[in-house]
Amino acid sequence: MRHLLSIADLTRDEVERILDSARSLATVDERLPTLRGRLVLNLFFESSTRTSSSFELAAKRLSADVMSLKAAGSSVDKGESLEDTILTLSQYDPAAIVVRHAQAGAPQLVARWSDAAVVNAGDGKHQHPTQALLDLFTMREALGPLEGLHVSIVGDVLHSRVARSLLQALALVGARTTLVGPPTLLPRGVEALGCETATEIEAIGDADVVYVLRMQRERMESAYVPSLREYAARWGITPERVRPGQLVMHPGPMNRGVELDGRVADGPQSLVLAQVRAGLFVRMAVLRELLAARPALEVVA
Repeated sequence: MRHLLSIADLTRDEVERILDSARSLATVDERLPTLRGRLVLNLFFESSTRTSSSFELAAKRLSADVMSLKAAGSSVDKGESLEDTILTLSQYDPAAIVVRHAQAGAPQLVARWSDAAVVNAGDGKHQHPTQALLDLFTMREALGPLEGLHVSIVGDVLHSRVARSLLQALALVGARTTLVGPPTLLPRGVEALGCETATEIEAIGDADVVYVLRMQRERMESAYVPSLREYAARWGITPERVRPGQLVMHPGPMNRGVELDGRVADGPQSLVLAQVRAGLFVRMAVLRELLAARPALEVVA
C-alpha cells in the first residue's frame, strides 16, 4: 500500500490486516520504536479535533517526529498555493503526509507533488478512509464479525465524505447498508453502490447499528430541509426510536438535539466515545502499514 487516499485503495485482506493490527496496538500502553527517526506531517486546512489529535498522538506513539500545520497562521493565509506548501515542506523529507482539505482530490495532488506516503484525512465531500476504518473496528469490537451486519446510515448523506467511505468499507467486508434521510439529502442513484435507501426513520428498525451523520450546514448551499427543528422531529435519533440491542454511532462533532438526542449519545447503547478511542489505534495501524516496510533514509557521516 503506497498511499491511503480512498477506501477503494484497499482490498478486504488489507482492511482486515489493519483492523487486526489496531487491535494488537490497543493492548500496548507504551511508546513503540516503529517509526523512530521518521517525520510525519499533519496538514489540516479544515477544522478538526478528533482526526488531527489522533493522528498526532498516533505518530508520537510510534516514536515518529511530528510537525502539525494548520492553514490559519501559515503562509496559506498569505496566498501560498497548496502545491508550493507541499514542495516547501517536502524539503524536510517527510515519510508521511496526513492531509485534510476542503477540495475534493487534494490528497491525490499531494501524492503527485511529494515522495511521502499520503493519508487522506478528509477531502471535501469525497472521502475519509481512516474514519471508515475506525468505524469498522468499533463495530467489530462490539459485535464480532462484520459479514452480514446491517448498518443504517442516517442523515445528511449527500454532503458526507464519512458516509461515502463507510458505504464502500461496509460493502467490502460483506455488510448490508441502508441509507435513511430526507430525499434531498440522499444522492441520486446511490443504490448502484449496493445499498438500500429509505426516507422514513422507521427503516432503522431492524439495523444492528444506527450510524448518525452530522447535518453539515457549512457545505449546504441551499435549504435541503425546511428547518433543523423539522429535521430533528422527523429524522433525529431519540430514545423512542432506538430499540433494545441497537448500537448507535456518530463520527462527531455532533449537533445535540438535531441529528442525535443527548440521552442517546450519552446512553449505554452509544459507541461514540469508543469511536474516538478506536481512532488512535486504527491511525497507528495505518501509519505502521504504510511506513514500517519502507526503509528510513540513512544518514551518511
